Amino acid sequence: VEIPFVFLTGFSSLSQESLTRLPGLSREGGFISNLSFDAKTFDPTTKDRSLELHKSAKVAWELGRKLWEELESRNFVIDSTENVNNGSERCPHLVSLSASEFLDHGSVMELPCGLTLGSYVTVVGKPRGTHPRTKSKVAFSQFIMELQGLRTVDGEEPPRILHFNPRLKGDWNRKPVIELNTCFRMQWGSALLCEGWKSEAYDETVDGEVKCEKWIRDDNNFSDESKLTWWLQRLVGQKKSLTVNWPFPFAENKLFVLTLSAGMEGYHVNVDGRHITSFPYRTGYTLEDATGLTLNGDIDVHAVFASSLPTSHPSDATQKNLEMSNQWKAPPLPGQPVDLFIGILSAGNHFAERMAIRKSWMQHNLVKSSIVHVRFFVAVHPRKEVNVELKNEAEFFGDIVIVPYMDNYDLVVLKTVAICEYGARTVSAKFIMKCDDDTFVRVDAVMNEAKKVNGDRSFYIGNINYYHKPLRFGKWAVTYEQFIEDIFLLVRPTYSTFQEWPEEKYPPNANGPGYILSSDIALFIVFEFERHNLRFFKMEDVSMGMWVERFNRLKPVDYVHTIKFCQFGCIEDYYTAHYQSPRQMMCLWKKFQRQAKPQCCNMR
Repeated sequence: VEIPFVFLTGFSSLSQESLTRLPGLSREGGFISNLSFDAKTFDPTTKDRSLELHKSAKVAWELGRKLWEELESRNFVIDSTENVNNGSERCPHLVSLSASEFLDHGSVMELPCGLTLGSYVTVVGKPRGTHPRTKSKVAFSQFIMELQGLRTVDGEEPPRILHFNPRLKGDWNRKPVIELNTCFRMQWGSALLCEGWKSEAYDETVDGEVKCEKWIRDDNNFSDESKLTWWLQRLVGQKKSLTVNWPFPFAENKLFVLTLSAGMEGYHVNVDGRHITSFPYRTGYTLEDATGLTLNGDIDVHAVFASSLPTSHPSDATQKNLEMSNQWKAPPLPGQPVDLFIGILSAGNHFAERMAIRKSWMQHNLVKSSIVHVRFFVAVHPRKEVNVELKNEAEFFGDIVIVPYMDNYDLVVLKTVAICEYGARTVSAKFIMKCDDDTFVRVDAVMNEAKKVNGDRSFYIGNINYYHKPLRFGKWAVTYEQFIEDIFLLVRPTYSTFQEWPEEKYPPNANGPGYILSSDIALFIVFEFERHNLRFFKMEDVSMGMWVERFNRLKPVDYVHTIKFCQFGCIEDYYTAHYQSPRQMMCLWKKFQRQAKPQCCNMR
């Protein structure tokens, strides 16, 4: 469907030079965004049917502005009991919950200060009998035990520091299996599968224990030898060593006692006094990050007990994450235009993530010499004490830009507009990059990639999705009607004209963890925002794709696709690596400094 983009006529008569002189231009470089917010910006009555997103944006802006004004006027009162509970929480040596208490806590046992070397958790439970899966006749029985980082970030899925999943029945191979893994920001690591075979002799051990013990399988009741070998040994009179074969450690409706312990090199799982599996620690996690234990699935929990727990405060305390040293302060604003500006999306309480970036790739010579300029873009946090610490952090390090609205994942697109404004106006950058605070950036490689494009061309560089289809179900679900509301601008569709979105794919868009724009596209986005003509969509990367597509109708845009802007984890010779925890960030930086060719810090 060809849509008349009449809104472009107002922009087409403006040159880049005139755009930089628009009202609101500022080079003060303070830590409050110069992006112009007013009541009309989020007035849902002017947005046709895209009501819900603009309503929430208006509420978030009003709440955020009020909270930040209170903070700056020093009329900010923090509940002293709340501050005490968050700042000096008592760390019990042991925690125990009965079956009813565990259920009352939502099947979660909190470990306030995580674990330490020698800590252990004991679970007494009974697997339930098999049951058919939904719309399936296959017998099914499994449960999941997880150590989670409950205190990492409000509003995000907690990282699964240890995922332990015994499948009694229902696995694809029709055999009992135990799966162990980790998951950080929806990115799973490499699974360890124990399927009844003992780990090979050459496989690495964990504190001297094998990763997988053997248990009796229906297809092999002999120990480590075939039936033929066993008979040959009998014929020649060779004595057969005595071995004991154990069944699968879990059985339906049979009580078990499981102990999970923390060793020097990894976690160890014993069931009914027998070692079952060991799982090595993975880069990016510490024992004190494991602040909660969950049990779900086909299991009745009788009791949970944790002991030998640490008595010190958790590592997510702000004062432990922030290293207030002058060496990590950002360089001052340059007195002349920069080549590349990198804006990093961050949440208020991502203190550890920001500190890891300051100590890693922000130490690159191109950043220290102000050829490349870097800033974090953070919205107002719902918790008052977080905002106090955030303000102190911004004032000390000088690398944070506050976008004054109450943070909300569906409104992260506002931070992206603020990145465009700061990069194009405050530092007059030739190229503007957006990334996340769990993205490791090879600054030199990104700069070289941008310079490959002809200087007179507009461009959009990243890992481009050309055939990205809207999901109609799940977390990222988009209804036909909502997609119509958010994708069109100033066309004012009616239900008599558009009954549903006629296309089954989004416009081409780069994956959100890292992409680069030419400055003219960034200026166009800011200009349309200030004219209250910019449509918002709840997915930031799709929004950018829509805006670039609109600009492309005014002036041709070079779409440059490369998988080296890695969406999931890290690949060889990457430009950006995503889903990197603070520890992985430091590991990547050390490898980058030591080796000519960049290498990943993949989890084992």
